[in-house]
Amino acid sequence: MAQDHTRTDTLKAKTLDSITVIARLQQGVVQTLSSIHGTYMYGARKTEVINLDKLDVNRTDNNPRQLFAKIPGVFVYENDGTGNQVNIATRGLTAHRSWEMNVRHNDVMTNSDLYGYPASHFNAPTESIERIELVRGSGALQYGAQFGGMVNYITKEGDSSRKISFETQNAAGSYGLLSTYNAIGGKVNKLQYYAYVNYRKSDGYRENSEYRYVATHAHLTYHFTNRLRLRAEYNLMDYRNHVNGGLTDAQFNANPRQSTRTRNYYSPTIHVPSLRLDYDISKNTSINFISSAILGSRNSVQFIALSTVKDTFNTTLGSYNPRQVDIDQYHSYAQELRVRHSYKLFSKPSTVVAGVRYINNDLHRMQLGKGTTGFDYDLSLTDPQWGRDLHFKTQNVSLFAENMLQLSRQWLLTAGIRYENGETRMNGTIKNYTAGEIPVNIPHRFVLLGAGLQYQPSSTLTVFANWAQAYRPVIFADIIPTSNLNKIDHNIKDASGSNAELGVRGRISQYLHFDLTLFNMNYGNRVGNMAQVQNNQTYLLRTNIGDATTRGAELYVEFQPLAWLSGYRSPFQLSVFTSTAYIHARYKNGQATVNGANIDVTGNWIETTPNWISRNGVQMGYRGLSATVQYSITGKSYADALNTVQPNASGTIGLVPGYQLVDLNLTWRFAKHYNVKCSLNNLFDKQYFTERPPFFPGPGGIYPSDGRSIIFSIGASL
Repeated sequence: MAQDHTRTDTLKAKTLDSITVIARLQQGVVQTLSSIHGTYMYGARKTEVINLDKLDVNRTDNNPRQLFAKIPGVFVYENDGTGNQVNIATRGLTAHRSWEMNVRHNDVMTNSDLYGYPASHFNAPTESIERIELVRGSGALQYGAQFGGMVNYITKEGDSSRKISFETQNAAGSYGLLSTYNAIGGKVNKLQYYAYVNYRKSDGYRENSEYRYVATHAHLTYHFTNRLRLRAEYNLMDYRNHVNGGLTDAQFNANPRQSTRTRNYYSPTIHVPSLRLDYDISKNTSINFISSAILGSRNSVQFIALSTVKDTFNTTLGSYNPRQVDIDQYHSYAQELRVRHSYKLFSKPSTVVAGVRYINNDLHRMQLGKGTTGFDYDLSLTDPQWGRDLHFKTQNVSLFAENMLQLSRQWLLTAGIRYENGETRMNGTIKNYTAGEIPVNIPHRFVLLGAGLQYQPSSTLTVFANWAQAYRPVIFADIIPTSNLNKIDHNIKDASGSNAELGVRGRISQYLHFDLTLFNMNYGNRVGNMAQVQNNQTYLLRTNIGDATTRGAELYVEFQPLAWLSGYRSPFQLSVFTSTAYIHARYKNGQATVNGANIDVTGNWIETTPNWISRNGVQMGYRGLSATVQYSITGKSYADALNTVQPNASGTIGLVPGYQLVDLNLTWRFAKHYNVKCSLNNLFDKQYFTERPPFFPGPGGIYPSDGRSIIFSIGASL
């Protein structure tokens, strides 16, 4: 009897160990948001949740192709390997600082100025992020003017079972990379808190590409009762990049690590304070109020010219040429009140989510300042007058309401409306511009409609369809040229259109998860850049290229074969996944003007949109050891609407070749609280580039992506 009892205990222990390992791997499977999530409504939509804590990915320098590996169709623009900027897009949109998406951090919008310059300059260290939530383009009714949907980075919380806990992760890697992340958190009575500081620096893969990055964060949540919570949060991000200049195709082929600029620098400093109140008035009614701000600046000092123009000593001046100084100052404020209420409609369960958002922004843009002739980071002006000194002020009120009706246990119907009412006013001075050439008042008054239908025959299968209108206002960068290499079409128009989705997602037991979505996006009056030549000078014209349609399919499948074969009893775990998207992005009409001639671009590929993006991986685990091998495929794309194949002399237009990459990440978790990690990025040292950028850090040619690198880190949670 004693022996039998011992064998039973042993069997139980093994079973518990097996369940623990399975639970860890399941966290790597892409989840979805519930139909009602707080005061947000996600029924009949494509949503995705990435739980990062147990994934084997490179979090030290925020590698997006690994972070978003299981999200099909995410295009990543890589202009350096710093991870200080996250440049992502979906479905044929522009990835520049994720500006065609509503970017949020703990539900707080971080686009620097949604109507002036919607780039998200703020990027929290991924080591601080617990999960990433995504809602595709049909989320426009709740999030406002965007086509790409919403991405929300959710910070870790302090351990509520302890008064204080400590976390640290320290890394060293190729090219002089050093990083340290340190955090504390806990709960004292009704007050829960979490705070961190992250410092990272590197010499960079290319010459003249060193950087340093600092980020700090603190949030306090006071639980007055189980139904009433108040949260105060503060974020700071500050970094400085040495910008190494673009390359011609010949220079890239000869040596992609070379630099054409030694005196160029870029440095944003962004503060994100916020205050949030959540109140569950009753089991049927909740309110959420967020007051937030984006405060700070984006600074640069650069010698700006095409890659064919060398930055050399000017014998006439007796020095190097003066550099250009540009400074943006952001004063963006947002107040958003949301209400969720559940009730009966036609004797059926129904939920309405409604809200109002007020935005008051002042973007102060100072550009074309005459800087010094030196080599260091210096924003001093040698001429006190700016080439441009402008204020771009926006006041906007938006109202929305969306209702979800539970038609039956299996069927639900959603329908909603959003109304935007605001205006942007510009004032200031611009050298060499005739008064009246530039629009100074831009109204934002439009209505968005949408609807969705969801069928859920079981807890493991969901079919959904939706359609929603979307809108992208003309922004500062569309009406003011960023440098003397850019010009603006003064008849440029707002972009508007719609998103539609049809999808099926589910799982078979716990070993096979799948998500297949067909999509169609109509994008009218698409804004783009056309290469022009005037007086033997090449420049980029910012204009409405035409109307575009993007359609395709997005597939995510993850399979755990050993769990299927062994019935969850094997200590060794294996998971295989694919995240693949086919994107057919074409102009359905439009013309481009080249040297005075109109050229039809109907049927041409949309710029920077590969037909195929596929990321595939194998994850292996044995007790505390785990590893992931990722194989990424990105197809070719074009840099202009004319689909120019042969690159020009400066490398600003031409084919962007497809590329394939392999990444390997390993983790050892031991002694309950400790870990050692190793990341091998671009394992086979592929030399490639992802875009010929018309914006920062260009225009001016090719900005190569990083070759092979290795990162070691050690961490603890105490």
